[in-house]
Amino acid sequence: MVGLKGRRALVTGGGRGIGRAVALDLARAGAAVAVAARTSAEVESVAAEARRLGAEAAALVADVARPEAVRDMFRAARDAIGPIDILVCGAGVAPSAPVVKTTEEQWRAALETNLSGCFYCLREALGPMAEQGWGRAVAVASIAGKTGYPYIGAYAASKHGVLGLVKCAALEVAARGVTVNAVCPGYVDTPMTDASVARIAEKTGHPPAALRQRLEEMSPQKRLMTSEEVSALVLFLCGEEARGITGQALSIDGGTVV
Repeated sequence: MVGLKGRRALVTGGGRGIGRAVALDLARAGAAVAVAARTSAEVESVAAEARRLGAEAAALVADVARPEAVRDMFRAARDAIGPIDILVCGAGVAPSAPVVKTTEEQWRAALETNLSGCFYCLREALGPMAEQGWGRAVAVASIAGKTGYPYIGAYAASKHGVLGLVKCAALEVAARGVTVNAVCPGYVDTPMTDASVARIAEKTGHPPAALRQRLEEMSPQKRLMTSEEVSALVLFLCGEEARGITGQALSIDGGTVV
């Protein structure tokens, strides 16, 4: 069991799916947790769950695509739970369209939330972590950051960018007790995947159940990953036992990308 008593974590995209699982696992490990997302009711619910687990917790509403909102989010997190030791960048969007039909709005949404949002958060977090001589930053990326698939050009471009950012940031703080890593899930059984399946079904006319089965069959394990599996890997990277791991993009995809 990873022990994080006395540590203080900020989790973006923490209202549901992987982010929610991460926030609650950090709470179980003893960390104080600031849970951030765009939907107030969701982060309030997760923060309440974290408190029931015995953790100090705060709920923050923020859109990581806006740099001023990220600065305000970090200020509010510090005011609520103290200096941030652990950052998990879990906020993300997943537009789906062929490249030739991808709109400027879809393109901007993917890059601004998935890539720029991660950059804004790392920019706020890494300096104080380096000054105190300890820190953990984990970006929830995707195997789409390592390979390509049809109809997710904007999403894949943003996640490829996240992996490059993580590698550079990791080297800049490697000598200061701070690690920066990415986890790269395959398709995960989350509300985001449900929404993607629904969009594809609407556009193609294919039954959602058949589309979901197709996603499952992309993995050699013939299943979707779970939020809890991804969270377990994130939690490990946040612990002292993972201090030698930095600048890495660790896949959790049932063997899809090898």
